Amino acid sequence: MSDGIGSFESYVQRRLRVGGRAMLDKQNPYFLPIDRVREEAARQGIEFLSFAHYDYLDLARNTEVRGAMVDALERIGPGVGASRLVGGERIGHRAFEHDLAEFLGMPATITLVSGYLTNLSLIPHVAGGRDLVILDELVHNSIVTATQGRSSTNTAFFRHNDLDHLESILEKRRGEFRNVLIAVESLYSMDGDVVDLPRLLAIKERHRAWLLVDEAHSIGVLGDTGRGIAEHFGVDPKRIDLITGTLSKTFVTAGGFVAASEAAVEFMRYSLPGFVFSVGLPPMVTEGAHTALNILRQEPERVARLRHNAEYFCAEATRRGLDIGVAIGRGVVPILFHSAEETMAVATALFAQGIYAPPIVHIGVPREAPRIRFFISAGHDEAKIDRVLDAIASAVADHRAGRLVSVMPTDGSNDDRMLAEAADSV
Repeated sequence: MSDGIGSFESYVQRRLRVGGRAMLDKQNPYFLPIDRVREEAARQGIEFLSFAHYDYLDLARNTEVRGAMVDALERIGPGVGASRLVGGERIGHRAFEHDLAEFLGMPATITLVSGYLTNLSLIPHVAGGRDLVILDELVHNSIVTATQGRSSTNTAFFRHNDLDHLESILEKRRGEFRNVLIAVESLYSMDGDVVDLPRLLAIKERHRAWLLVDEAHSIGVLGDTGRGIAEHFGVDPKRIDLITGTLSKTFVTAGGFVAASEAAVEFMRYSLPGFVFSVGLPPMVTEGAHTALNILRQEPERVARLRHNAEYFCAEATRRGLDIGVAIGRGVVPILFHSAEETMAVATALFAQGIYAPPIVHIGVPREAPRIRFFISAGHDEAKIDRVLDAIASAVADHRAGRLVSVMPTDGSNDDRMLAEAADSV
């Protein structure tokens, strides 16, 4: 069967319909060719402005980072050719892991080729069938997916940032299990709020639990020098058992890492599936991320600029009557809208003015809470922030008055025309 009932094709078509394909057929703001968009805007004399990329410290186009990557390519080549366990390492691997651990205030780190793979591989590796895993209900999909093979009896969710609820679960169920792993994010990537780390540490220590904190969005963002949630609250990071993170945000490359005790990291070097059975970080990635780390250490003022910009964004959005939810004003700030249709229409209006900030509907957030998520950068400034917030406020008013029409393309066939028209309309 190729296209009848029960075929794979019928299955995926059904999933597309359930997932909201009809809305995308009308306007599709996803998978746009950003390089071409930027080039077309420049040809039209428009400043292309992105709030969709998590280049928190404005290092993606930094000449030192790029130079280090080009040099690594020329000296070592494009890849390492094998798992580090069987194919050996490059000198840069351990050097970067050492400096990253020192920066985080942790004994050791280990790097993997994917941030998503890091959580996916780590959690089932350390939590077995006799252990309980408790997750904040809004943790990243990589953490949730990592628990999907577990029985519902040894996986539990607590309401987002509701540590009373977490403690009630521990009080009722801790005695049933050998070990308990609590998994949270530090800076939540859809809402821009943070976990109460001091209280969480007290709870985990009182109940003899382990704690995993995903710091994907907080390194380079939280704390005066960007060291993350522990610095933000002034606590010892070594009280956290496992810190995971990514190299794709502040470190502007790709990959993930785990920070833990020296014994835990040595154990992972020989046993963590996502490390043992996958290739090591490409030299370009290692050197680029290491250079970004060194810049972060040498220029903490970038963290201060980011903080100022994010706080300004929150204050000015609120002044314009826009809903930022529970965001604290750091790297991630969402603006919530009344409906998916309004969200899509506002994103389209922004794009027509050279501002790239795609909508988030259905996937990743509740259907009743559609939003546009803004990644604030040290490279933004007050004028750019005012530009985007004024455009949002105007688009919301126009949509609610019935004046806003969406023109996003439905596929890639008319990208050139669409880009030119969008640029001409500004």
